[in-house]
Amino acid sequence: MFRARQRLGKYRIEKRISSGGFAVVYRAMDTIEGIRVALKIPHAENINENVLSDFRHEVRLAVRLEHPHILQLKNASFIDGHFVIAFPLGERTLNERLSSRMSVTTALDYAEQMLEAVAFAHKHRIIHCDIKPENLILFSGNRLKLTDFGIAKVAQKTVRGSGTGTVGYMAPEQAMGKPSLRSDVFSLGLIMYRMLSGIWPEWPFDWPPPNYHRLRGRVHPDMIAVIRRAIEPVPRKRFRDAEQMLKAFRPAKVKTLNSIARKRRKAC
Repeated sequence: MFRARQRLGKYRIEKRISSGGFAVVYRAMDTIEGIRVALKIPHAENINENVLSDFRHEVRLAVRLEHPHILQLKNASFIDGHFVIAFPLGERTLNERLSSRMSVTTALDYAEQMLEAVAFAHKHRIIHCDIKPENLILFSGNRLKLTDFGIAKVAQKTVRGSGTGTVGYMAPEQAMGKPSLRSDVFSLGLIMYRMLSGIWPEWPFDWPPPNYHRLRGRVHPDMIAVIRRAIEPVPRKRFRDAEQMLKAFRPAKVKTLNSIARKRRKAC
């Protein structure tokens, strides 16, 4: 563990943000650029030649993903014997934001941004494998960025020894070690259901999930159809990728917002 004000190359540690089985994340000041960053530092016992080889491969994939809603790596290198991954520092995670009430408009805005990010990755045939609220970082102006491309995959392989993903967020086939683009679609659908209903569906994902009445009262039936198709337990019944899901989402979003506007006019 690093202490506040401790130096790590050009970075000055300010505080610990989070900690997990694979790494610790710190807020730090880049004393050269004069900006705050997030530093992800894997535990020393998790780093070996095989892991480093995986990291190099995944980092090179991640660097290709230049998109407004994908968090870019600033740096990945050894500093004073520690493997350090630097990212732009956001305000909080979507998981933290979910602790307070969220309007339908905001939820749909976040949903569209994360769908655009994953659709871009899928266009490049890259599967994220660990889409969850903790990996969606919020910036000022309600901007959302998806992080941990590849890094999450390497972390899970290292800590668990087999399989990738986070229990509770992943598709059934992914839990069996067979992830695909459709597995990311499943995770996206779960997050959308959570944002719009206030409840996180749990296995066996029977339809309708808990709090369905709240979802039905907030969005257009077409949006419900998008979410239901996304979280189908059988992969072939889902959208084939996030690009296809995004195409179905956009008109459903317009219908939902129009419906909300009509209700407001009637209320007036």
